[in-house]
Amino acid sequence: MANITESVSVVIPVFNHAHTLERSLKSLQGQTVKVKEVIIVNDGSTDNFSKVIEAIKIDLPLRIIEQDNKGASAARNAGLKLATGDYIIFWDADTIARADMLEEMFVALEANPSASYAYSQYRFCWNKMRSNIFDARLLKEINFIDGTSLIRKADLPQNGWDENLKRFQDWDLWLTMLENNKTGIFVPAVLYRKIVGRRQGYSSWFPKFILNWPWKIKKVELYNQAKQIIKEKHGLN
Repeated sequence: MANITESVSVVIPVFNHAHTLERSLKSLQGQTVKVKEVIIVNDGSTDNFSKVIEAIKIDLPLRIIEQDNKGASAARNAGLKLATGDYIIFWDADTIARADMLEEMFVALEANPSASYAYSQYRFCWNKMRSNIFDARLLKEINFIDGTSLIRKADLPQNGWDENLKRFQDWDLWLTMLENNKTGIFVPAVLYRKIVGRRQGYSSWFPKFILNWPWKIKKVELYNQAKQIIKEKHGLN
């Protein structure tokens, strides 16, 4: 097996999630393998990010980038431009990972050299999110792959994440990669969870049964509109 040590760049986009950042970084520090760099992009947070990051005592190679609020995709791209590792993972500020998460994903990629990224099951708070073995046909219907996946940096789209999208950015990324014959490998284990906390930043979720309600709420309308944008972009209608 190739040596993962110091070959992984971690990009953490942060918007108003200072309250979960320390727990997330400690989870990253506790990984069974070391990472090359951790690039934190503060996307114009209005909370106490600066005070929190200064107070965190952590044994990680941190680099802090400040920018005006431009959205999650722009923050990820800002980190991507600076990343120097052969592998990259976009690690949300509310992610709490199992200690062997990166190692398990790396092992999966090493065992499947044709795969461009490794993804796993996870929990949103305490809800176990559905995932699936890689299936191109199914991916064109629904997204079952979270953005917190270990990716071969060389296989990412040249322009990175689509900064014009407000929702389904991760689905768009996987579909764009699929169009370039880049596929994923599934690790059938719950390797991390999103804790979210008392304030939401980028992470959001609502039960799918709401989509089937006879009356439509604004959130559902926005969800459906965003889904249609993805379908039109990738010719899935």
